[in-house]
Parts: sequence; structure tokens; C-alpha cells
Amino acid sequence: MTVRDRPSRDNELGDFPRARRAALDPHGAGFPDDGRLRRVPGLRREELAQLAHVSVDYVVRLEQGRTRTVSRPVLDALADALRLAPDERAYLFALADAAPAPAAPPSGRPPVDPQLRQLLATMHDVPAMVLNRRLDVLAWNHAATALLTDFGALAPGERNLIRLTFLDDAYRALYADWPRAARDCVATLRMEAGRHPEDRELASLIAELTARDANFRAWWADHRVRGPRQLTKTYVHPLAGPLTLDVQQFTVDTRPDQQLIAYTAPPGSPAHEGLRFLLQWAPAPRG
Repeated sequence: MTVRDRPSRDNELGDFPRARRAALDPHGAGFPDDGRLRRVPGLRREELAQLAHVSVDYVVRLEQGRTRTVSRPVLDALADALRLAPDERAYLFALADAAPAPAAPPSGRPPVDPQLRQLLATMHDVPAMVLNRRLDVLAWNHAATALLTDFGALAPGERNLIRLTFLDDAYRALYADWPRAARDCVATLRMEAGRHPEDRELASLIAELTARDANFRAWWADHRVRGPRQLTKTYVHPLAGPLTLDVQQFTVDTRPDQQLIAYTAPPGSPAHEGLRFLLQWAPAPRG
């Protein structure tokens, strides 16, 4: 597949790689001093061509604005050769009117930024947590443990909302309408599985739930999908009783795979008063 450079960009598609080539240290890129005089800073054109596995003539034509089509594989090769940072790589693809290939999913559970953890800690009266697309619970505050469960007391592999919904009896009992909540979880999981078929951890979670829970197997076969939307959930808490809460979802700009989830209730409502009571009397988390 090829992409075309817009004439309105002048020669930015050539100027940007040339500028990044000039900023690279030849020795750091693996080119020892060969005794030849370097007339320009950074890499020579033939060195960039060697690293990107393209011809020198191609590099010349690209930098001079005489190349009007650039394939995605070549863009990837140039970005790798120029050692572009993620933002720089995205910019190069934008100049070429192309979308970069989806990044490989991070292995394990990506870290939560300290600033986001600090925000969670300051939300004293609002249960909140950070989830990834698999609904792994990456971070949480004290109010979230009071409402849902002590995530810190769970093994890291068990800190997943869908896994808890199907496989943890105490967590399951929190839902006033468990079948509805569970089916919504399955629909969310199927949507994410369609968007990220390369995610092995997501596939492993689906396989585990399919093997262990008959309801999950049946609902997964329905092929229902559900994207982000305004949610209201009702819990029956053993300490605070029924709590109907709005679920607020916020995407984390610096971590697109993460969401901040917060549970709120209108001031003065029974659920708001129930939350206040719960947070006043809930025991401290063990984890």
C-alpha cells in the first residue's frame, strides 16, 4: 500500500528525515570512523540508505521532494533507521498521510504514572481505579477497595474485573443484577478482542473464562459487542446496602490503553449518603 505526499506540505516529508539524519551520531548508529572527511553533521545519505535497506538514490529523491509515494514498510524502515521517538514516528507517518502500524501490546501490566496514582489518592470520597483494555485493575484508591474488594490482597493475576465478576463469589454477589452486568462485561471483552486480536493476554483471559464458566461460554457465543457509553450500576453492599452509582470513564491521554474509572452519585441521593457511610466505616485494606 502506498501513500501520497500532499503538495501543500511543500517538502516537509523530505526536510524532516534530512533534519533527523543530521542529528544522528554516526558512531552511535554503528558507523566507525573510516577516515573520510564528513562534510555534513550526522549520517551520510548512503549510511541512512544502508540502515533503512533502500537505495541511496531513493534517499536523495525523498529528501529533494522528488518522491511522491512512500510505502508503509519504507516509512517504518526509515523511522527505525533514524531512531525516531514515538511522537517523531507518528509525525513522519502524518506527513506521508499514513497511519503507523498498531504498536505491539505491552507485555505484562504497563505502569501507572505517579501523577495518576496521586490523583487517585486525593479522591477520598470517590471510588476510583485505573484499568487497561482487558479490565485489569492497575491502580486503585481506598474508596474503591471499600466499595468493591481489597485488590491489594489479591494476586496480581486475579486483579481483573471480568475475572472477578465470573469467578469470585463475593464479588459476584455485589451486583444487584448480576446477569446483566456479566453480559455487559462479555460484550465489552468481545469488542476489545476484535480491536486487538494480537493481544495474547486478552486471548488467554477469554480462554480461561470459556473453560471455567458456562454462562461466559453461552454469552460469548452470542457475539454481542459494546463500546464505551454512559453506565449506571447498582451494587448491594453488605455494609452500606443498595448503591446505584454512575460510572465515569476517562481516557488517559499519555497512556491510551488505560482508563480512569470513578463511581459517583448525585449529592443528597441515597447512594451518595450510602457511600459516605461506607467510607466512614469500611475497614482499612489489608493489601
